[in-house]
Amino acid sequence: MANRPALPTAEGGQIHVMSKISDSFSFLDVLYTRQFEGEFVEPQHAEQVEENFYRGAPPNWFNFYISEQAVSDGNATPFIKRDGYETLKEQIHLRRKGPGTSTIKLFHQQGCGGTTLAMQVLWDLRKTFRCAVLTGSTLDITKVAQDVVSLFTAGSHGHQKTVLLLLNDEFILDILQDRIMEEIAEQDIEIDLPVVILLNCVRSSDGIIHQKARSYELRQKFKRKMRKSIILKKSLSDREQADFDMKKEELGRRFGDRCKQFHGFNILQSNFSQAYIRNACATLEHIKRTNKPLKMQLAAFLCLLNAYVPGSYLLESQCLDFLRHEDEDDLSLEDQMQPFSHLIVTFQQGERSEKKVCMAHNMIAQCCTELLGDAGVTRSDTTRHFLNSFCKSYVPPCLLGFVKDMLTKREIKIIEDPTGVINEKKEKFSRLIQDITKTEDDDKKKGKSQSLSVLKVASKKFDDNPLFPQTLARLYYIEIEDYNEAEIWAKKAKQRAPWSSYVADTLGQVHKIHLKNLKLSAKPREILQLAQKGIEAFEDEERLAENEHMKGKQGDGNKKVLRALNTRGLFGYLEVCTLLYDHLIRHDELWKQVLTKTVSLGSVLKSLGDEKLFRFKELINSLRDLVEKRSEFFDTFLTYSYSVVKKEDPNYMSRKTIECYKKYVGDAEPNDQLQKAFHKLKQKLAVTSPGVLSCLERCTRSDTKDIAVWWREICQHKHSATHALLNYVLANIMLINMKEPPSSSDYQSSFREKMPLAPEMQPEFHMLALLLCWPTDGEDKLTFDLPHLIQNILYSYEQEYKSLFQSRYLRPIFFIGLGQGLNRFVHRRNLEILWTQDALEDPKTNWRNDDVFRNPTVKDKLLRVKGVVRNYRLYATFGGTEIKLDVNQKDSLWNSGHVFFYVGFTISGPVAYNVHRRSEEPSERLLKAFDNEMDSSPWTKLKPEVQIMDKVHTYSLQSESGKYECSESALRWVCKETVSFRYQFSSWERFMRKPVCMDYIPAGPLMDIKVTDGKLEEVCLPHWICTGENAAMSDIFRVLHVDSSGGYLEQVSEMTSSHVKLNKPEFSLRGAMILKKLGLYLKVFADVLIYMQITSGLTLHVYLVPHDPLIQQEVEKKEKSDGFRKIRKTSPVDPVQLESYFYLSTDWDTAQICPEKQQFMLEWSDTNFFEVVIGNGKSDFGNLKLKLEVERRGGKEKDTVWTCTIGTDDY
Repeated sequence: MANRPALPTAEGGQIHVMSKISDSFSFLDVLYTRQFEGEFVEPQHAEQVEENFYRGAPPNWFNFYISEQAVSDGNATPFIKRDGYETLKEQIHLRRKGPGTSTIKLFHQQGCGGTTLAMQVLWDLRKTFRCAVLTGSTLDITKVAQDVVSLFTAGSHGHQKTVLLLLNDEFILDILQDRIMEEIAEQDIEIDLPVVILLNCVRSSDGIIHQKARSYELRQKFKRKMRKSIILKKSLSDREQADFDMKKEELGRRFGDRCKQFHGFNILQSNFSQAYIRNACATLEHIKRTNKPLKMQLAAFLCLLNAYVPGSYLLESQCLDFLRHEDEDDLSLEDQMQPFSHLIVTFQQGERSEKKVCMAHNMIAQCCTELLGDAGVTRSDTTRHFLNSFCKSYVPPCLLGFVKDMLTKREIKIIEDPTGVINEKKEKFSRLIQDITKTEDDDKKKGKSQSLSVLKVASKKFDDNPLFPQTLARLYYIEIEDYNEAEIWAKKAKQRAPWSSYVADTLGQVHKIHLKNLKLSAKPREILQLAQKGIEAFEDEERLAENEHMKGKQGDGNKKVLRALNTRGLFGYLEVCTLLYDHLIRHDELWKQVLTKTVSLGSVLKSLGDEKLFRFKELINSLRDLVEKRSEFFDTFLTYSYSVVKKEDPNYMSRKTIECYKKYVGDAEPNDQLQKAFHKLKQKLAVTSPGVLSCLERCTRSDTKDIAVWWREICQHKHSATHALLNYVLANIMLINMKEPPSSSDYQSSFREKMPLAPEMQPEFHMLALLLCWPTDGEDKLTFDLPHLIQNILYSYEQEYKSLFQSRYLRPIFFIGLGQGLNRFVHRRNLEILWTQDALEDPKTNWRNDDVFRNPTVKDKLLRVKGVVRNYRLYATFGGTEIKLDVNQKDSLWNSGHVFFYVGFTISGPVAYNVHRRSEEPSERLLKAFDNEMDSSPWTKLKPEVQIMDKVHTYSLQSESGKYECSESALRWVCKETVSFRYQFSSWERFMRKPVCMDYIPAGPLMDIKVTDGKLEEVCLPHWICTGENAAMSDIFRVLHVDSSGGYLEQVSEMTSSHVKLNKPEFSLRGAMILKKLGLYLKVFADVLIYMQITSGLTLHVYLVPHDPLIQQEVEKKEKSDGFRKIRKTSPVDPVQLESYFYLSTDWDTAQICPEKQQFMLEWSDTNFFEVVIGNGKSDFGNLKLKLEVERRGGKEKDTVWTCTIGTDDY
């Protein structure tokens, strides 16, 4: 009888889940702790599932269960662990100490075992976490969040346990984390452990993988922190190769010759050998183009599909229908597909699902497709035949998806510019279309025609789908430059999806590229006709984009991932206007005056030589105003926000917008003084508030001074609007941020006179009001109603900008600094310059992650504010009034308590940045630690009971409630009750080669601690690193934790000059480690050990070793066995430089010292010492002075670090 589903609990036990709960997970495939246990497993079925997996079928949970049982029965070796396995587990364990939600990404190349690795980690951690895979649609984010929280609580708030969730969708991570927090708050759940760790498994192209691997390697030269991603590539390490070789021997014994067809396994075991793949595909080398049997055609279809669409398949029923013959009805698919059967695999995912068929490996599919192409069976022929054979009356949704991906999905490619900057860009077409275009016949033109033919067949088969005619239009205008055909197909695509702005964009692009490529001989009338078509197409796209955005806002926005506003139409309009301007100016400079509205079109028609141009009067008259309107939109859009769906907004967007804007603004100044000031502001891109707020990014000091003067002139005009005063004040704040005096001092009082502001005024007014009224540090009482001011800016933002920025990140504009008056408003650009240390670098700072606040210089500019987190919200008290504030990173709200943060302002109001617990402030933590060390009286020293068995020392201690320190190891502990425990020292050597420790070195002894009775509240592990008063040192300390699931590094909660502190520790092997960091020179507290032997002369062995009792015990054991005895002398008082070279000398001329110098390392070897030999007889020995010196960096001078005298009493 099968066991009831069970989940792990925080206490280490299990809780059985009722079927009502397990059935309620709509979107999660939950992995239970005792999955399959107690179920009867048919041996033949288990063998078939295992064989399918090694042949190339996707993994399922049953594969891991079978493997685990075979290992426990002694019938098999364990499931092979790729090198990323330990690193991934380590990173997951690190996140156990983290916030309520966290993420880690696994990037992998197709066919290298990435999905298997991710599932393997979940299987092995199913008793540590509540593991699940996200299987359903990600449109209903709220329901996904509810499922995650339900799994976290498992139907009872008293049995919480962290969820480990595997998912493939990158784009929902941030939104899902926010929804989970909202769900936790709504259900009023108190948590003391993370809710969920999101493992995002991302299949990426080879270029992306190599770029990410290189980027990570470069970053590792400078710093090490919790990794955001793991990378798995198509290459095996020596260790992996050995494991695969051993597994291959086992499979040979168990499956015999059948394992020769385990292509999925064998390709990895051969380290992705092309020779192996070519040999496996040999049956296709002599295929004829004509008279291909149905099985050959089906093999070609599967090859094509799997070569170009990862994870694709055909249903077995579809394949059998295609092959059906009267005389073969009883034959299985495998029998009918001979001699190609070994290249395909049939599998089933779930008892109720249909059987699926795919190629054994995508590299086999790619090789077969190449071989078929060489034999004349082209990709285009195969694609057309496939569409005609499998896409008839009814096409299953999964197959439609595969066809769409195969023909229309454009992959990301990596582009490195001349300065070394890496950019990601979409390919122009899908891989299949590109390959057909490039490879079919030597005539590239014919290859293009074959691509067109394939897309036309698809467009006809799927006559309501806009993607295929849209791709046809793109192929016509990009590759073939047939703009008339491109226009026809773009219009067909629009007819199929008249509501889609993204489909409508293609028609605009057709006209834009046609205009761009017009011959120089084209007449103005032809230029204007084409530009008009492009402008009308992009205006139509703008209208559709607005409709889409409005529909996306309706209903419950929590249930859907809101799409960003499509701005391609707005930007396309500006691009067309730029092209139009350049073409016309090339014909006649007079057009510059016409387009900038300096002169009217009608007044210069004769000069232009074509009076029929007058029919474009309405278009030409509208251009300047509409260009200004769209340019100002982008200035607002990019100044106040940036994209969160993509990595960042394209660099060219701002540059091209400014270029177009300046052309249509022109150089001719109006006669009117007021209009002249406005014109100058337009030329400097500072006629709007966003433009003024961008002065630090694109204006010189001189320009900014002029901008302030022009706004003052406008303010002094009797008909000036209120926004002029707003921009005048903002311009003065910009000047102050440039270290320039403001142009006047009367602006603040003038603006305050306008208060209180009407709620419907623009958000910029309310932001300035907030800034001017924001209380100073230590202000006892508020002068203005701060909550009301915050409410006003939020209301104004929701009316003006919320829909526009709904799916974008709001950039900070100002921060509260340490100065007074307007001097305390620090513009974000000044902080970006401090962070990047480059005033010329493009402002690409990622404000979302709070990394900029790690810079001490940045922090020194800002005012740190105290607050408190309650019920997943942040509150701060200003002038005796408590205010609720938004936060930049919601992860900081998971734990209640007192916090510090910095106040910044976005266009929606004040936001708290870099929220951190007061106990987490490194400098305070360190200073407090050092203060505590000044008085060591609270720590009662206890001497342990020592037992030695098999040369292993075991130290046992027992204590009442209190604070104690072991006199042998300096281990400290705190307990509230009687406690007994024992510990042993262990060697670091066996852990230093593990991936988890690769970038770290030991910072203290490795101790195996076991509590035999009672409970330890706190443990302080000793370390030997000299920290000085460097607060940043705490950030690079870690503690190695080794348990049954492997080893991982965890952050320390507190550090002193001699210990690292662990609160509520779990006991196992523990030891302090520190990051090997480029440019960081570590000093270590060390001991000098001296051993002496007298025979015919005097021999001394002098060691310099760290404060590691195990190393010192090893030295003692070795020297005693060689007949040496120890001379006890004091050790160096000051710490010594790690990896420096040391020299030993004596005051006896006859002494021979070998070697001349030794490098001080933490790793001990039995040859790492100085030997001093003096050949005199025993009676002649007198006082002998030893001196240890260290070589300074540069190697020219030495410093003395230790001296001692060995007297006659020592001999």
